[in-house]
Amino acid sequence: MNAEELKKEAREWKDKTIQQRKYLHAHAETGFALDNTLAYVKAELEKMGCAPQLCGRAGLVAMVGGKKPGKVFLLRADMDALPIQEQAEVDFASTNGSMHACGHDMHTAMLLGAARLLKRHEEDICGTVKLMFQPAEEIFEGSADMIRAGLLENPPVEGALMIHVMAGVPFEPGTVIVSGPGVSAPAADYFEIRVKGKGCHGSMPHMGIDPLTAAAHMIIALQEIHARELAMTDRAVLTIGTMHGGTAANAIADVVTMGGSLRTFDEEVRAFIKERMAEIVHSVAKTFRAEAEISFGSGCPTLKNDRELSHDAYRYVKELLGPKMAFSVEELNAGGGSGGASKSAGSEDFAYISQRVPSVMLALAAGQPEKGYCYPQHHPMVKFDNDALDLGSAVYAYTAMRWLEDHAAYPALP
Repeated sequence: MNAEELKKEAREWKDKTIQQRKYLHAHAETGFALDNTLAYVKAELEKMGCAPQLCGRAGLVAMVGGKKPGKVFLLRADMDALPIQEQAEVDFASTNGSMHACGHDMHTAMLLGAARLLKRHEEDICGTVKLMFQPAEEIFEGSADMIRAGLLENPPVEGALMIHVMAGVPFEPGTVIVSGPGVSAPAADYFEIRVKGKGCHGSMPHMGIDPLTAAAHMIIALQEIHARELAMTDRAVLTIGTMHGGTAANAIADVVTMGGSLRTFDEEVRAFIKERMAEIVHSVAKTFRAEAEISFGSGCPTLKNDRELSHDAYRYVKELLGPKMAFSVEELNAGGGSGGASKSAGSEDFAYISQRVPSVMLALAAGQPEKGYCYPQHHPMVKFDNDALDLGSAVYAYTAMRWLEDHAAYPALP
């Protein structure tokens, strides 16, 4: 596969990819409720000659290649938006109360662009590329749902890659940063704590059991896990984000509920904190004569980057983009270019795939602050640079084809 030829073809289709991105952005949908998005992506794939199949509640899978025997490599794009009212000054803004504030419209458009490239070179693919269009990433449920529906089977996937765009970064659009081996995104757990007391008049607290007092002490006690029970190398964040209880200033409530999230980079640390949270919640409640329960909802494990695939992806991206637009995390850290941060604080439900097959996460620069792309992901005014789209498509396609070529039973001749 000729890298320059592939980049040229991606540039030729750039206007089409931008058009698709604008449509997806203007018609943002959330979670699994992606009826319009799903229909649009399916129709676009069918126009290219693909035969997309529904996978799970709202996912799509399409195959490209298979003309030559070989392995199966998966490329993933998430399609869902966030329940945010858009304030970005773009002429294709969403007006329905949902917004692609995390760039998933970019991912979907880039993978559609990659599908066009792969179909053009289908005869040259040394195996099969499986295209994954995923719902519900923002609630950490879409990837697991598609896996349960057979995503990684028929045929079995042997390597996987995801790209995530970044806004507000000082790199030329289309610059790629390849995650190093090991964990690059933390596990996430959402939880709810329900504290049950006994309501009474505020002037007679001895007649009741105050769940707010118990809840306040729980918050303080939970923060002590990080302060006194973890080593300094155990990176973790426990946040209580909501607290609700009572309706009158002169009354003690019956029930208080709290909601929060936990982020961890190690599965053993994750399990330990969750165990201690339950112990603390129940013990503190008992101390104040209340009752309490803690429940953990949606979440995802740590995202693990395979050592060999990480190194391979770095080599392929370097071949495609050149040394000035392709970096590894280790390379940036050595030069101080990433502020010493090799891990993202944001979780990613591609982690479910990374726990099952060799996987790698790439970051794609899509907005420089000096050019007006100042706001971070999940902000109602965030914008992403369309100039990153063609290179993103090329990175998807080239990385998959080169990996399959390198892992073919009979490598392609130079």
